[in-house]
Amino acid sequence: MTPRAYVSPLRTAQAAATRRRILEAAAELFARDGYAATSLAALAEEAGVSLETVKANGPKSSLILAAFDQTFTGEVGDADAAPIHERNVGTSVREASDAEFLRAWVEFVTGANERISRLWIALLDASMGDAAVAKGLEGLQERRRSDYRASIAEFRARGLAKRAADDEQLAASLLFLASPSGYVQLVLDAGWSLEQYQDWLVDTVERTIFTP
Repeated sequence: MTPRAYVSPLRTAQAAATRRRILEAAAELFARDGYAATSLAALAEEAGVSLETVKANGPKSSLILAAFDQTFTGEVGDADAAPIHERNVGTSVREASDAEFLRAWVEFVTGANERISRLWIALLDASMGDAAVAKGLEGLQERRRSDYRASIAEFRARGLAKRAADDEQLAASLLFLASPSGYVQLVLDAGWSLEQYQDWLVDTVERTIFTP
């Protein structure tokens, strides 16, 4: 029988903490300076680790995707993470009453959009010139579609979504309404406050998804 390899909890925790720092640095530099202008050496300096440690945590294309995941969820990032609804993220939303559920859902999504908005711009730009990022973005978008299908299913289960329309169409509509690009256009470009953006999204979802 092959002896079972020992895994040190301390080393695992240290590795996770180091990865979190690297991805925090990646999120900061990619959002500020752009993907092309950010080198792995710059990430290492910002994170306070060696270049070899950065390389051990993935190529540049993987780091921007993992940084996006970490910034959105607050968990240590993974470029190929499972959809949000399959993870222990946003538990306060799931625990909300039916009457408070939409507002809780909107606050979760818009709070995440606030955190990742500038990184989202960098990610879209990177996907235009890096095939690996483009492929990763395709996977991310498919996971986002899965999350919004799950949101529509939850709205239906709670008796909130009463629009007599195909759920796939409603999920696509919800994905469009709550996209990071919408936050960029309305808050960063048009100057709306976060509260105005949240109120608009609540009202728009009620009219387009909840109203029969």
